[in-house]
Amino acid sequence: MRERDARAYEAVHDAADFTELKRRYKNFVVPWTIAFMAWYLAYVACNNWARDFMKTQVIGNINVALVFGLLQFVSTFVIAAIYGRFANRKLDPLAAGLNAKYKRERRR
Repeated sequence: MRERDARAYEAVHDAADFTELKRRYKNFVVPWTIAFMAWYLAYVACNNWARDFMKTQVIGNINVALVFGLLQFVSTFVIAAIYGRFANRKLDPLAAGLNAKYKRERRR
C-alpha cells in the first residue's frame, strides 16, 4: 500500500499540472502577501512616528488611526475574497485534475 501511494504521489509531483499549480499559487500569494505586509507595516509605522497625522479627526471622534485600523480588517476580507475567486477559477481545476490522476495511479 505504501509503495502504491508513493508511486501515485511521485506521478502527481512529476506532472506538468503540478508545476503549473505551484507557479500560479506562488504568483498570487507572494505579491499579495508583500502588499498586505507593506500596508500593515505602514499602519504600524504611522502609529509610531506620525502620531499627529493619525490623530487627525475625520468625522466627529473618528480619527485617521481608527479608519486605518478598520481598513486593515476590510483589506484582509477583500484579499481573502479575491483569493477565493482566483482559486476557484485558476487553482481548483488543476487541483481536481491532479486529484483524479492521484486516484488513478493509486488503483494501479
